[in-house]
This record gives sequence, structure tokens and C-alpha cells, in this order.
Amino acid sequence: MIKETVFKSFDTTAALEQQLAERIAQQLQQAVDSRGEASLVVSGGSTPLKLFRALSDIAIDWRDVYITLADERWVEPYDKDSNESLVRANLLQGHAACAKFRGLKNMFATPEAGLQMACESLANLPRPFDVVVLGMGNDGHTCSWFPCAPADELNHALNSDALLAAVQPQSAPHARITLTRNAILGSRQIYLHLVGEQKLAVYRQALADDDIYAMPIRAVLAQHKTPVDVYWSA
Repeated sequence: MIKETVFKSFDTTAALEQQLAERIAQQLQQAVDSRGEASLVVSGGSTPLKLFRALSDIAIDWRDVYITLADERWVEPYDKDSNESLVRANLLQGHAACAKFRGLKNMFATPEAGLQMACESLANLPRPFDVVVLGMGNDGHTCSWFPCAPADELNHALNSDALLAAVQPQSAPHARITLTRNAILGSRQIYLHLVGEQKLAVYRQALADDDIYAMPIRAVLAQHKTPVDVYWSA
């Protein structure tokens, strides 16, 4: 059984989004003030969109903030399934329009072929990452660490010292590129953003065992290197 991390529940998603946005903005500004720059890693999907908008409304020194993705589908940046597209439309707006964004998709035909270039594009991001915001699927995946992925790919993503890994999930659309566990845990703060009773049930299931291959979110929850705060609303 995994010891529960810091868990914060909210009556409404709006209250969660506002408080989490303010917390992230505060940490990014503190990083800029102390080190001259900051880095933020975000996830895609529909859950964080209003969080992105709330964050973009907060005035901090965004020009000194680098933003990248926890993972990306290997589709063009204008594709409806692109995480980059969601970030550009919802986070890189308002005050945050001047942040320095580094996407993961590039010109190569596959994530395997584009892996080196993607790593090079992240070379100037401040490390450790200051803030990482993760989501979680109903199958217990986070980033693109899918339990349905070929065993060697999942093992590489969870155990390699590399920054990025290519993944071909068997029951999810599109080939993917993802930050590895090593990269995610090499950060100062992780937030797990969850909405809905089903996600709460999956989270509780994840805490009940420590098999990271069955539910890869456990690779984040079952560690003590990096603080993890869970923000949940019904």
C-alpha cells in the first residue's frame, strides 16, 4: 500500500482551478525572483483547460517562464488531438502569451526518429523543473506511461535515465513522446489534477498497491524524492 500524498479536495472545479493556478503562479514567480527563470511542465486533455485559462490571467514575469509538455501525441501541432494546440489556445494567452513554449512534436515521421531533436529542443529549459502538472487516466496512466504499452517501452519510460521516451500504446490512439519518470521526478513540485468521482476511485485504487506497471501513476505516488500534491474536485 502506498502512503497517501498531500490531498486537497474542493467543492467546485472553479475553486480548485483558482487555488491551484494561484499556487503555481506563486511558485513560478518565486523561481524567477531567486534564479532568474522558471520552468513549467503541463499535461494535455480536457481537464486542465480552465486551469490554463486561470493561470494565464495571473500577472507574473511570464517572459522568464519556460513551458513544455509532459507528453505529446505524434500529430501536427494544429491537429485537434495535439496537446500543443490546447496549450497554445488556452495557456499561452493573456499575461502568459509571452512565455517561452517548447513543444515536443517535430518534423520527423515517428517519435522514435524525432526523439533526439525533441531532447535538444528542451536543452535550455531550467532544470530541475519548477512545477509539473499531471493528469491521470482511468487505466492509471499518467504522461504517456500506458499499462497497455509494449513492456520494453514502458520499462524504458519508467526506468531510463533519458529525458524523453517514445511510446506506442496498444489501446490508445496515436504514437506518443513522453517525459520519463526520471525527468518528472527531477522536479521541485508535482501536482496531480483530478476531477470526478471516477478519478477519485482510480486514485484510491492506485494507493492500494505498488505495482507501477499495472498503474504507472504509482511511479509518481510511491516515491519520496519529489513532493506530490493531489488537487481533486467532484
